[in-house]
Amino acid sequence: MKNVLDVMSMQQHVELNKAQTMKPIDYRKMNKPGVVPMYIFECAAKLKMKPLTAACAAIVFHRFFREVKASDYDEFLIAAGPLYLAGKIKEDESVKIRDVINVAYCTLNRGNDPVDLNDEYWSMRDAIVQAELLITRTLCFDLNIDLAHKYLLHYMKTLQDWVGTEVWNSVPIAKAAASYLQDFHHSANILKYKPTHVAIGCLSLALQTYGIQVPLTDESDESAMWYKPLVKDFTRENQWEIIENVIEVYKNEGFLNAT
Repeated sequence: MKNVLDVMSMQQHVELNKAQTMKPIDYRKMNKPGVVPMYIFECAAKLKMKPLTAACAAIVFHRFFREVKASDYDEFLIAAGPLYLAGKIKEDESVKIRDVINVAYCTLNRGNDPVDLNDEYWSMRDAIVQAELLITRTLCFDLNIDLAHKYLLHYMKTLQDWVGTEVWNSVPIAKAAASYLQDFHHSANILKYKPTHVAIGCLSLALQTYGIQVPLTDESDESAMWYKPLVKDFTRENQWEIIENVIEVYKNEGFLNAT
């Protein structure tokens, strides 16, 4: 039980560790898929955002650029808007506008000191607030973000009972599934799927990663798959599409870190 309930807390440490150990990227010199979401998550980790807040920021960013042409905007400036906005949506008290400004600036401009309270600071503050307003208007003030995390926690608790505590605790299924879910938020493709489907897809990938077979299920029979009692409209096709998308995120990340 503790393994499941603490998974989001563990994920926050994972994200911070990743931000601290990853190879510093000069984001302005990169023009590859996944660059700006990686920037968002690095900033979120430095701001010590809760995983739900960071995921919310990514979803807001992806939803905005689904509605507009990316070439019309400075994506990095826009990215600071969802970071600040997500703090409000998720009532994450650790997210302060001055911290967002300094983290966003220093992450984009490696080696620079935080911005002093001068004209540049107030200009950046105004730009982030304007970005927040632009995003809100573009999304028609629909800031109801239904994240997959709550479904994942519910499904993991159910699955833990099915496979048994001994098997469940023998491998880090919960940690892996939470990591896959959080990392999937780097991709705009996450918007193509229902949150319930995303949760099942990431959990399925975790089970396959550690070779865990759920009791009383039949892999050859779609109707007898373990996920059917949880999400009736989830299919094997959904499963493989989501898994492929998650793997694609890691391919892009590997390419960026190697560049």
